[in-house]
Amino acid sequence: MRISKEKHIDNYEAFKEIFGGLDNNVKLLEDSFGVSVFTGSDSLKITGEKGDVESAIAAIDALVTLSSKEPIGTQQTEAVVDMVRKGKVSNVKDLFESVTVGRGKAVFPKSLGQKLYVDAIKSNSVVFGIGPAGTGKTYLAVALAVDALKNREVDKIILTRPAVEAGEKLGFLPGDLAEKVDPYLRPLYDALEELMGGSEFYQRNIERGLVEIAPLAYMRGRTLNRSFIILDEAQNTTKEQMKMFLTRLGEGSKMVVTGDDTQIDLPRNVTSGLTHAERVLKGVKDIAVVRLECCDVVRHELVSRIIRAYDRAAKEDAERRKEEDGAEASSSEE
Repeated sequence: MRISKEKHIDNYEAFKEIFGGLDNNVKLLEDSFGVSVFTGSDSLKITGEKGDVESAIAAIDALVTLSSKEPIGTQQTEAVVDMVRKGKVSNVKDLFESVTVGRGKAVFPKSLGQKLYVDAIKSNSVVFGIGPAGTGKTYLAVALAVDALKNREVDKIILTRPAVEAGEKLGFLPGDLAEKVDPYLRPLYDALEELMGGSEFYQRNIERGLVEIAPLAYMRGRTLNRSFIILDEAQNTTKEQMKMFLTRLGEGSKMVVTGDDTQIDLPRNVTSGLTHAERVLKGVKDIAVVRLECCDVVRHELVSRIIRAYDRAAKEDAERRKEEDGAEASSSEE
């Protein structure tokens, strides 16, 4: 049954911010819920099927609440739409919970997936954060690591990553260890510098031994106590490397493993340690796996559309190969 409802918004500044300008947020709500939205001076008129109208109103209420924390753009609107679709719109208030890192900088989860990821890290010893580029997997993990170090919950932060496409063949490269691995660990450096309040504070923590950055191969044989350990780009680890890394966990430590299982650079005949671990460790107590999706992307809004386009293309390629394999099987039988 089609209905029309008028939604008044008492907070004019919030109304102007969310639904002013070029009406991008209005168009996104219309496309997402299949409704028509007409803007007045301080209200919205929403027309469509009853359930769709109610969903749109729930999203509008959540956006007004969220607008008191940060500017509302396409990314925030998409995150709220995703929450409404999943029946989690009441959780929008949870996005207000911040992690305070270097020099008072506050970091907020910007989507439901990011909030679940942050909660998982806080409540488990080992967490796998798996998802596409731009979903904040590494950035949020580093933020929580800096927060834990600042609150003296750990004695040091250890950041590691497979170098040279998981081959770890660093010997032929010029320079010392830091110079050899620098190109591969630069994203971690950048996140640390920002979250610790600048290069001066970051460098000071490096010199004091509070932060260690090393390639994965250098983790072998160690026991890492009271440390917050982050393994980035884990899709490029082998099964053996992943097992070696996970068994470094010592008393009072926490591990976060991040990766994108759609961007594996390993040879075709080598199983990714990330996908293998997700399967093998499913259901193990104190280990959590959080999958982030396109709706959790917090880079330029175009990034999520690019990821969706590639996902569609991958599905189409898989279906085409399946059809071709079926046709070949039929012809061979004849």
